[in-house]
Amino acid sequence: MTQPIIEINHVSYRYEKENVLEDINLTINSGDFLGIVGPNGSGKSTLLKLILNLLKVQKGSIKLFGQEISRFKDWQNIGFVSQKANSFNTGFPATVFEVVSSGLTKKLGLFKFMSKADQATVLHAIESVGMHEFAGRNIGELSGGQQQRVFIARALVSEPKLLILDEPTVGVDVKNVQSFYEMLDDLNKKLGITLLLVTHDIGTISDKVTHVACLNKNLHFHGNTAEFESLNINEMSEIYGHDVHVLTHNHDHHDHHHHDKGAGR
Repeated sequence: MTQPIIEINHVSYRYEKENVLEDINLTINSGDFLGIVGPNGSGKSTLLKLILNLLKVQKGSIKLFGQEISRFKDWQNIGFVSQKANSFNTGFPATVFEVVSSGLTKKLGLFKFMSKADQATVLHAIESVGMHEFAGRNIGELSGGQQQRVFIARALVSEPKLLILDEPTVGVDVKNVQSFYEMLDDLNKKLGITLLLVTHDIGTISDKVTHVACLNKNLHFHGNTAEFESLNINEMSEIYGHDVHVLTHNHDHHDHHHHDKGAGR
């Protein structure tokens, strides 16, 4: 039995007097592609911050790669791409290659002093997100979806075993969402990277994810995709309230994009 990549045991978290997460138990194994869904304010962003050690565990425990999070040091094994860098300054004069290079863990001086091996690693990351034709382009000239691929490549440069993505399709054109998810599917299936994805696109991506977790303060459901798709409408309503249509497996409708543009809690 291989070591789980993430083990969350009885984790609760509160901001002042408000409980945001209540008794969360969640295990993520190597090779999983987990989609986390939940309405606004359901605790998704708080859970990500706890996993990334940006917030300290108040109650319960989190283990990363078998180690208590407070002792965990191998952060290069975990890549994180926040909700699209909408705040990214598109006037910033950097090429795709330079932006991705900035993800190398060891401090580099001027880019011209990169070793051949470093350059190869950067190019491989750019290729793995389908952006090799754009390596020399300025990041500011790219569409939202292309920029998001570049930020994923920057996270991939340290060759992480786990990649965490927070609402990665915010700002991606609807027509490009499917190819974006196919790229993530390749990272998971071909490169063997474990993916943890906070998303509202669960209907669109349910043929790609291997597991789904439905969060709304409590963990209302965690199982594989087949188990998730067999939930009936009443069970989904219990989890989601009015957002039930978000969860339907329908590739023709993209009306769910207006939900929860913010990170929530």
